[in-house]
Amino acid sequence: MDDEPLWYVAYGSNLFRERFGCYLAGGRPRGGARHYTGCRDPRPARAELPVTIPGGIYFALTSLTWGGGMAFYDPELPGRAAARAYLLSRRQFCDVLSQEMRRPIGTDHDLSEVVETGRQRLGPGRYETLLKVGERGGHPMLTFTAPVGAAGAELNAPAAAYLRMLGHGLRESHGWPAARAAAYLGARPGARTAWPVHALVSLLSAAPGGAPHDPAGEGTSVEA
Repeated sequence: MDDEPLWYVAYGSNLFRERFGCYLAGGRPRGGARHYTGCRDPRPARAELPVTIPGGIYFALTSLTWGGGMAFYDPELPGRAAARAYLLSRRQFCDVLSQEMRRPIGTDHDLSEVVETGRQRLGPGRYETLLKVGERGGHPMLTFTAPVGAAGAELNAPAAAYLRMLGHGLRESHGWPAARAAAYLGARPGARTAWPVHALVSLLSAAPGGAPHDPAGEGTSVEA
């Protein structure tokens, strides 16, 4: 059913509610170069909650929206990844997924494989591999990532504007202070050598729309 609820689990810039709103209602996020179409149903998520999921995130490739590396989720990395779950309709999730895959909205993707097996590949692209990371309230919790993990990825340092979105999303959803968000992001593969923690603390302490500074956890636990 198009209105069937499911959880979209965001671990990157969509941790920040304002930024995720561009996927739902359309628009261009502050600091980004891309305008988003929005969903056929632009209403806000029915519910949201902070979660942690097994594994971790890494930064790789180059974002056409932000420049610099993009966040991807790898369930095989040690530890747990901080995330935010949004309860959407199936149709909304499909439109968010289409925008992430840079495809036109309007396709009601068949999600039965990922719901039943935990993994589904819709294509070879950056966010075209679906993963089921848990269930809550009888609804599947789904996210999407790259087809390869951190070990096989072309790691790339993320840009300041992108990190700011992630950092403020962590602070907004999990209540983390700037220092904790900075320590978390600075330890991720792709960011470790490029972003000293003190530079990240300075970056994340500024307002979300502040000028970028570029250098030379606990939520609900979700079991996979």
